Amino acid sequence: MITKPKGTVDITGTDAKIWKYVEEVIDSVMEKYNYTYIRTPIFESTELFHRGIGNTTDIVTKETYDFVDRGDRKMTLRPEGTAGVVRSFIENKQYGNGDLPVKVYYNGTMYRYERPQAGRNRELSQYGVEVLGSDDPLIDAEVISLAININSMLGLKGNKVHLNSLGDKESRENYRKALTEYLKPHINELCDDCKARFEKNPLRILDCKVDADNKVLKEAPKTIDYLNEDSKKRFDTVCEYLDLLQIEYVIDPKIVRGLDYYDHTVFEVHADIPSFGNANVLGGGGRYNNLVEQLGGPSTPCVGFAAGLDRLVMALKASEVSLPIRDHLDAYILYVNEEEKKYAAYLSQELRMAGFCVDTDYNNRSLKSQFKQADRMKSTYYILLNSEDLNEGLITIRNSKTKEEDKIMIEYIIYYLDEHLIDQEMEELPMEEEFDSCAKDHCHNHHEE
Repeated sequence: MITKPKGTVDITGTDAKIWKYVEEVIDSVMEKYNYTYIRTPIFESTELFHRGIGNTTDIVTKETYDFVDRGDRKMTLRPEGTAGVVRSFIENKQYGNGDLPVKVYYNGTMYRYERPQAGRNRELSQYGVEVLGSDDPLIDAEVISLAININSMLGLKGNKVHLNSLGDKESRENYRKALTEYLKPHINELCDDCKARFEKNPLRILDCKVDADNKVLKEAPKTIDYLNEDSKKRFDTVCEYLDLLQIEYVIDPKIVRGLDYYDHTVFEVHADIPSFGNANVLGGGGRYNNLVEQLGGPSTPCVGFAAGLDRLVMALKASEVSLPIRDHLDAYILYVNEEEKKYAAYLSQELRMAGFCVDTDYNNRSLKSQFKQADRMKSTYYILLNSEDLNEGLITIRNSKTKEEDKIMIEYIIYYLDEHLIDQEMEELPMEEEFDSCAKDHCHNHHEE
């Protein structure tokens, strides 16, 4: 039997509905923030990621899926989304269209060869945003607020930002010098990867997962203490905007992020997820003002963030968030003979085009088995076809719960379902939810909308 590759998953059934709902909420929020969707290739030139992400990162040195195609070109399955977006920005000369900043979002699969574990696969799904062409601290705050608000709208609690600044080039160089001097006498107390990072990029040591609890790293100099006046002022302004937007944050000097291209603002998004313990990070990002130029474009300030959908869905399930996932039919059409089956096909089409969720039998089951199938699909109504009734323009419809049954003219079926489904939904809605249903519909992107 052929099985799926290690580090990949099949997303089916209720999980697939949760994924689609989450994606719909993301799409809805992005539209309100005026971010447009971008789709970049799943594989690109290896050079793009090696230059863009950085040759000293774990992603490039250990995790990329690299291959040579039939044209003898070096290609890589994308391990993250930012480099591809920046390449597209440069290639399509969006820096010259006068509409800066360009605000885009993506949602797609990434590939990293790492040890599979809960919420972290070799094929992973990420959504993220990139803003290209603005150095305004307000856009930093907007990107952070967008990440927080999506989690809040999905129903996660305790959403908070852990915030830090790496500063500009001068600040980073000052910090790098101080960090190197501090780490040098302690380097043998760190893992082999950190010893290699010490020579190439000592800031990456601060992001080490192996030595995260090592006293040496806990007592290391803090980036925020080495910001020059301009960088400090900029960081204070970002915090002021977050206060205005009522986004809860904490200053966390340990945040450096795992990619080489960041400067100034860096952040991680946290939430209170009971079973996750301290591993409650649901995404992160920051500012990268030099990446466009590094990849061959003009100097362009940028900021963005990314979050793993795999982990986000896990968080929603672990938090037992009740999502408005449709798990029922509006109606199931039952028939006995071939004439009725043909009409079932016609009526299914009419009702679906009118906006109802409808199904029927495709395996020529007995009427008893069709009732069982309708119940398994949690159908609110049964529509019972009878040849004699059809000849008279009549149709029978039965409430699956109350068993109340009506025989109506066929042309009234849409009006009947409209009226009765709405009445039933209002009856099932608790009083406080009924009062606040409009507000909740604003936050939740129901697929009936």
